[in-house]
Amino acid sequence: MINPTHFWSIALFVPLLLFGYLLGSIPSGYLAGKWIKGIDLRNYGSGTVSGSMVWEHVTRWAVVPVGLFDIFKGVLPAWLGLRLGLGEVAAMLVGLAAIIGHNWPVYLNFHGGRGFSPFLGVLLVLFPWGVAITLAGLAIGNPLRSPAIPLFVVMGLPIVSPYLNGSPTVLWLAAGMTVITIVKRLEANRRPLPTDPVERRKVILRRIFLDRDIQDHKSWIQREPHQHN
Repeated sequence: MINPTHFWSIALFVPLLLFGYLLGSIPSGYLAGKWIKGIDLRNYGSGTVSGSMVWEHVTRWAVVPVGLFDIFKGVLPAWLGLRLGLGEVAAMLVGLAAIIGHNWPVYLNFHGGRGFSPFLGVLLVLFPWGVAITLAGLAIGNPLRSPAIPLFVVMGLPIVSPYLNGSPTVLWLAAGMTVITIVKRLEANRRPLPTDPVERRKVILRRIFLDRDIQDHKSWIQREPHQHN
């Protein structure tokens, strides 16, 4: 016999998972580029629909509303998961769905951002200390032009979580975010890899550790549409 409580939980969880993905898919950075400057952000800089590209190619003040909305995209589904009594695991999963939606938005042919803002939103609900720790990693990594540092910080969250009253769910959230980040960097919004095997290996390593295809950071983030393949 089916447990009515279990059935009700599934009936709530499945649409909430879809809601998380669709909310995460709302491309606030892309909309900012279109509404403020009339550009398609996918054709500029790294090609990611992200706050950093809004900062670089649209206008700096827009990073605030874009960033806050992207954080909200992680907060709301995770909070609803807890509010509806589905538990931390369900809240973590719908939060990851929002991150996946942000990175592969259905509204932009799955061409999205990096997912750190909605990840901060999920952390805000499930492990608030993780927000401060992740922001510290971003603050260190950005001036050094080292996207590897924030990734290593995310991977290290489960180590510090037990000392800060964190839930075991943090382990799976961090693992999920790590996998999503690596896959996103390698997939790179379907940007083609070089045909030369040696150069292809170099680009793959740069994508994982530098989050770009070339060595020079400034040249990468300042690219214009005519410089994209």
